[in-house]
Amino acid sequence: MTTRQMSRRDALKVGAGLLAAGTSVSMLGELARAAGPKRIPIALQLYSVRGDCGRDFDKTVEGVAKMGYEGVEFAGYHKYGSDAAGLKKKLDGLGLKVAGTHIGTSSFNDDRIQQTIEFHQAIGCKFLIVPGDGDFCHPERSKTLAEKFNKAAEVLKPHGMYCGYHNHTAEMGKAPGTDKTYWDLFAERTSEDVVLQQDCGWTAHAGRDPAAFVRKYPGRTKITHFKPSVHGDTAGKKGFIGQDSVDWREVITACYEVGGTEWITIEQEGYPDGKSPMECSEISLRGLKAILAAMGK
Repeated sequence: MTTRQMSRRDALKVGAGLLAAGTSVSMLGELARAAGPKRIPIALQLYSVRGDCGRDFDKTVEGVAKMGYEGVEFAGYHKYGSDAAGLKKKLDGLGLKVAGTHIGTSSFNDDRIQQTIEFHQAIGCKFLIVPGDGDFCHPERSKTLAEKFNKAAEVLKPHGMYCGYHNHTAEMGKAPGTDKTYWDLFAERTSEDVVLQQDCGWTAHAGRDPAAFVRKYPGRTKITHFKPSVHGDTAGKKGFIGQDSVDWREVITACYEVGGTEWITIEQEGYPDGKSPMECSEISLRGLKAILAAMGK
């Protein structure tokens, strides 16, 4: 029986024994691949319930935990902006982990990056993602922006942290004079330590295949956004996961096989049928879990 024919349990048992016996790193790598990826946990981007967070942050994250989310991704810290210890204590009490955060590019400026590192280390945040920057789709300034991310990635790496970028539709447009998207150019200009946080809903809304982009840049979709998107919806924000037009099974397969994905983050920006943001976020979570269960994930 080859390592590729082993079950996950068998591969892990054999791997443990071989490690104790001094087996080569390459062989252990083969066994790790045979064991397959671990289950990817699910977080909620709190921008989904931003109004609720603004009114009562503590109550909102309590509700998110009760829904069954395993983590949260921040879009602002509300009353905890200068209280990292208090925020960590609150999340720990709810059993929630920090999947990541959305912050401005200026957080990586030389005079701010140390403060950025300290706050996010304190709350256990590994992925620092910029949700948009006007320079991304600029012919010249995009090059400087990419270098800024490369520099930030070098500073963050010794701390076990990553910077990255999140797309909307514009980033999936074709750059003038090329056959590449702006997303492709950014990926080519940045190191593998810069995360490509693809918002799969926006990518699909732009008429492109999100799973193909995960596969095109293996290992760089460490944290991703699952936003429901419906063909023909001009805002790209309607629907629920499992009731929308995105081929989530293909995206999930790509994340497991090549993405290096550590978190799937749901972002629910549309609230159909008069339902509240909290209700919609729970419906999409149930929809995603149903897809994962059907896939054996």
